[in-house]
Amino acid sequence: MSAPPFLDVLQKMPVFGGLKEETLVTLLELARRVECPRGDFFFREGERGASMFVLMEGRVAVLKTWEEHNYLLAHLGAGDCFGEMSLLDLRPRSASVLAVAPSVAVEISTRHLHKVYEDDVHEFTMIHMNMGREVSRRLRAADEMLFRARVEAKAIGGKYVFRAEEA
Repeated sequence: MSAPPFLDVLQKMPVFGGLKEETLVTLLELARRVECPRGDFFFREGERGASMFVLMEGRVAVLKTWEEHNYLLAHLGAGDCFGEMSLLDLRPRSASVLAVAPSVAVEISTRHLHKVYEDDVHEFTMIHMNMGREVSRRLRAADEMLFRARVEAKAIGGKYVFRAEEA
């Protein structure tokens, strides 16, 4: 029997690191293939989220809206995932994801992860730990950017230096 499409992509991704091939095959069999033409959104900020996407082909822009303007947070390519925060915190989408090239992704929902839980709780735990690591990695990068922005603002006259007496 041949491997399902995109199995090799999942096997190389940190979010799916350490998982059995059988678990990845189950996820791919359950997952919905989503094709998104250039200029269309996979989802928009504020929408209810109950799934994550694994980008198999194409390129997307992650956008945050402020005062009716979209600001670029990141570009993602094949092998990247997005939307996993909603699986962890059960909150609305924190950003929009726009296809900037014709794109193909697989959508993995909470229902699909529940199936993994029913089959193998260890594998389910590993997926969640991996998602937590990915979110943590992104948080660290955001913290570093915020820190640098505050330091640079101070250099041009901004006041962002923390003092214990201001706490």
